[in-house]
Amino acid sequence: MKHSKTKTSFYRRLYIAYLIDRGINTVPAITAATGMPRRTAQDTLSALHELGIECEFVGANKDGHYRIRQWGPINQQWLIDNLRLIQHTLEYPAL
Repeated sequence: MKHSKTKTSFYRRLYIAYLIDRGINTVPAITAATGMPRRTAQDTLSALHELGIECEFVGANKDGHYRIRQWGPINQQWLIDNLRLIQHTLEYPAL
């Protein structure tokens, strides 16, 4: 089934925030977990604020990581409950 770009973009952002919250919080770790290109991961991280998710980079450039400071309007329980659907829609492997 073909999903809209709006839906996949929204799910991708949610999934990246979920991964960061679970400790998969560097660009190399995100690309390894999802298989997405590095640039896509970076663009998605930059766009989290558009959903009201506050994400910050902590530490030095080489040794730092991302952290979710605030989920904003996103219901984390909905995300957890629908994780398999999101992974399936994005064609990402289950963790």
